[in-house]
Amino acid sequence: MKRRLRLFLPVFLLGSVVCFAQEKGGESGDALAVWRWANFAILAAGLGYLLVKTLPPFFTSRTSSIQKEITDAQKLKRDSEERAEAIMKRVSRLAADIEAFRVQSRAEMEREGERIREQAATHIRKLNEQAQGEIESAGKAARRELRVYAAELALDLAGQRIRARLDAATEAGLVDRFVGDLKRRESSN
Repeated sequence: MKRRLRLFLPVFLLGSVVCFAQEKGGESGDALAVWRWANFAILAAGLGYLLVKTLPPFFTSRTSSIQKEITDAQKLKRDSEERAEAIMKRVSRLAADIEAFRVQSRAEMEREGERIREQAATHIRKLNEQAQGEIESAGKAARRELRVYAAELALDLAGQRIRARLDAATEAGLVDRFVGDLKRRESSN
C-alpha cells in the first residue's frame, strides 16, 4: 500500500501543480479539464483502494459480531422458552397436586376423627365402669351403715325392753350371778 501511495502521490501533486500553472498561464480549458479528470481519477482510485482495503474486514467483523449476537439471542430465547414450558408444567401439575393434597387431608381428618371417636368411646366406657364401681362401693357402704344403724336400734330397743322388765330385785340377782361366775373362774385357774 505504501508503495502504491508513493506512486500516486507524485502524480497527484504533479497534476495539481500543472492545473494550477495552466490556470495562471492561460492555457485552454480542455487541457485543464483533462488534468482535472486525471486528478479526480487518481483521487477516486486512492479512495476506492482504501475503501476496498479497510471496509471488507470491518464488515466481516461486524457481520460475525451480529451473527454471534443473533446466536446468543436464539439461545437465550430457547432457554426462556424451556423455562416457560417448565413453569407451565408445574402450573398444570399444581391443580392435581392441590387436589391430591385435599384428598390426603380429608383422609387424614377422617382417620383422626375416627381415632378421637374411639378414644371418646373408650373413655366413656372407663367412666361408666368407674361410676358403676363407685355406685357398688357406695351401695356396700350404705348397707354396712344400715346394718350398723339397725344393730344400734336393735340394741337400744333391747336395752329399753330389758330396763322395762328389769326391777331392782332382778338386777341384784343378775349382779350376784355374774360375781359368782367370776369367782368360779378365778378358782379354777
